[in-house]
Amino acid sequence: MVVPAQDLPARVRIHEVGARDGLQNEKTAVPTEAKAEFIRRLADAGLSTIEATSFVHPKWVPQLADAEQLFPLVGGLDADLPVLVPNQRGLERALALGARRIAVFASATESFAKANLNRTVDESLAVFEPVVRQAKDAGAHVRGYVSMCFGDPWEGAVPLHQVARVCTALRDMGCDELSLGDTIGVATPGHVLELLSVLNEEGVPTNTIGVHFHDTYGQALANTYAALEHGVTTIDASAGGLGGCPYAKSATGNLATEDLVWMLHGLGIETGVDLGRLTATSVWMAEQLGRPSPSRTVRALSHKDQ
Repeated sequence: MVVPAQDLPARVRIHEVGARDGLQNEKTAVPTEAKAEFIRRLADAGLSTIEATSFVHPKWVPQLADAEQLFPLVGGLDADLPVLVPNQRGLERALALGARRIAVFASATESFAKANLNRTVDESLAVFEPVVRQAKDAGAHVRGYVSMCFGDPWEGAVPLHQVARVCTALRDMGCDELSLGDTIGVATPGHVLELLSVLNEEGVPTNTIGVHFHDTYGQALANTYAALEHGVTTIDASAGGLGGCPYAKSATGNLATEDLVWMLHGLGIETGVDLGRLTATSVWMAEQLGRPSPSRTVRALSHKDQ
């Protein structure tokens, strides 16, 4: 039953991360053709932005070592296909294959920057500056991920001004969009609203912000609703709830796309997504992985079909 709430966006763009952020956390590599089929099915379900892969060194993320083989298999789809790049070499590999939506991955905390990037926060930003500039010169759209925006497993609560400093640095170097990551899933709605307000005060417009929540403490949908109330219209989610973070062991899965779509459609918010097709896609991928989907909506809808 659709019951709209007042003062929420009429439409939300879902930034689907299952094919990259989700599959990179699997213990074994998924075959390239299965990844391509996953992305095709996600596009067929109506998702317009599907993060395809990451052009990182295979040593660091062996599950995505097939980026060069995968991207040409899906490049013709009617969807935006962002790819993650860690440095200029990764960017050059991506641009050579025709990628036109690029993402860089920064940290709001020193501990995670060291664990994930093997650099300080400032050193990592210095690496990203020429990457963003070169991507923009090539006509690409650039997204800046900021991890550990709400809490860090080593440092605890993360000061809002610390997050804002990294966000404004990425904005100033030319990022078109920022994604605020609750990497270990500790955020609560008031915290979300406060960070969004601080970013607005620092000159970061709400229409350039996306949110990326993990469901470690069951708060992902509540935090999403708070972001919607603030006017955010870009929400990251992962089909079937795949993924977490390989460098933050306390992180559990991403917000499941199906759970998000169920809530948004109940609120009368348009997504362009066919929930039935999306659920079938996640059931199919769960079969490829040999385990059930953690998404509550996938479990509920697939059980009804039996």
